[in-house]
Amino acid sequence: MSASEQRAGVLAVVSAYSVWGVTPIYYKWVEFAGPLEVSAHRIVWALLILMGLVALRRQWRGVRALSATELGWLAVSGALLFTNWLVFVWALQNGRIVETSLGYYINPLITVALGVVFLGERLRWPQTVALVLAGAGVVNEVVAFGALPWAGLTLAITFGFYGLVRKRIRIDSAVGLGVETGLALPVALAYLAWQAARSEGSMIAGLGGEVALLALGGLVTVIPLVLFAAAANRLSLVVIGFFQFLAPTLTLLVAAFYYRQPIADGQWLTFGCIWAALGTLSAESPHQGWRLRRHLVRLSEPSAGERGGPPPPRRQAKA
Repeated sequence: MSASEQRAGVLAVVSAYSVWGVTPIYYKWVEFAGPLEVSAHRIVWALLILMGLVALRRQWRGVRALSATELGWLAVSGALLFTNWLVFVWALQNGRIVETSLGYYINPLITVALGVVFLGERLRWPQTVALVLAGAGVVNEVVAFGALPWAGLTLAITFGFYGLVRKRIRIDSAVGLGVETGLALPVALAYLAWQAARSEGSMIAGLGGEVALLALGGLVTVIPLVLFAAAANRLSLVVIGFFQFLAPTLTLLVAAFYYRQPIADGQWLTFGCIWAALGTLSAESPHQGWRLRRHLVRLSEPSAGERGGPPPPRRQAKA
């Protein structure tokens, strides 16, 4: 990969996580609509954009080739994604932006835990330390405020399981997201039709400016995904992993400095535990990436027979 391609990949991944980090501002703009209505519009407009992308990339054959099993798994992943969107919008509209940031900080740790439980992966000691620190942070939140940060945990768990399901089926991001939103489209349209019938102020009852704002949700959904896919084609996952904390950090800054949402002293201890856990994982990543690359290089080296040379001599057994 050339240096210019790598620079383009870094620009793409920074842009993707930056958009994800400041999306609370958009969802605060559209709080004239409830979380269900915002999420329903997000499905409709994102699907239209994704259909255009699939057509532009000539991937309809990939959509038609999906098996019944793959469609079933996409229905599951779509339900997880819709739940994630719904809780995210609800939390933002109810002044819990800081908690959404906490949820997405926890998400990489949930991913590690799911790998252990469902994929049989073994925890290395830095990962064990990271999970203990994260658990301590959640316990502190419960003790300090007397309530479980359920919105943040729901965001982390649903997105963690979403990644687990998508890892199982390994489908192109645009095709997969398009099918997920397509499967959810009947529910979204039914809700919008019901909303139109019961309320004169519905988003599809003629309020053009509000419809236009809600339609932007499609772009807010698709653009960072396209940027992330471009980065994934140019950068290693180890490099991408270093940028994954940019989004929740920006969200935390937006909450603290733009919306002036207070962060209690007890919450700083919670975030401190989470940041220490993430720092432990990040410090381990370069070493694991180096080991993986060395292993792959060793596997790719041809044997003597494949090179056309004589096989190595056998040792003679000692008398």
